[in-house]
Amino acid sequence: MDTEGQFAPVSAAEARERYDAFGPTAQVVVKEVAKAMGLDPETYEERVTSEVVETARDVLFAESLAVQVGSMAEFEEWREDTDCEVTLVGAENVDNVVWHAAPFAEQAVAATFQDERRAAVGTLRRQAFGRIYREVI
Repeated sequence: MDTEGQFAPVSAAEARERYDAFGPTAQVVVKEVAKAMGLDPETYEERVTSEVVETARDVLFAESLAVQVGSMAEFEEWREDTDCEVTLVGAENVDNVVWHAAPFAEQAVAATFQDERRAAVGTLRRQAFGRIYREVI
């Protein structure tokens, strides 16, 4: 079992602080991407809305989340010891699982996978953001 990512908030306040901190970075990322796409100032003003910047912030936050990656047996062992309500997405008859727990919210999300670790990690982070953090932040 190993960990990918670095952010595992211990409170809703810490999650909100981290999300807020990504605001300026999201604005810069969107602006630089728009430049790379060759958007003129008028098109930029028309197309780059607050929703676009918010989406970038959501992605930056989600991609920073620490997730555990392990075998189904390791996940089941962890699951026996947690007080979190676990939402499992994916097939149950595969060898590997990626999961993220937010004990302050008493929730965890897990995604199963056979071979596509990177895809599972990305899916899990989006699921964790949508199911746990969206209402917190």
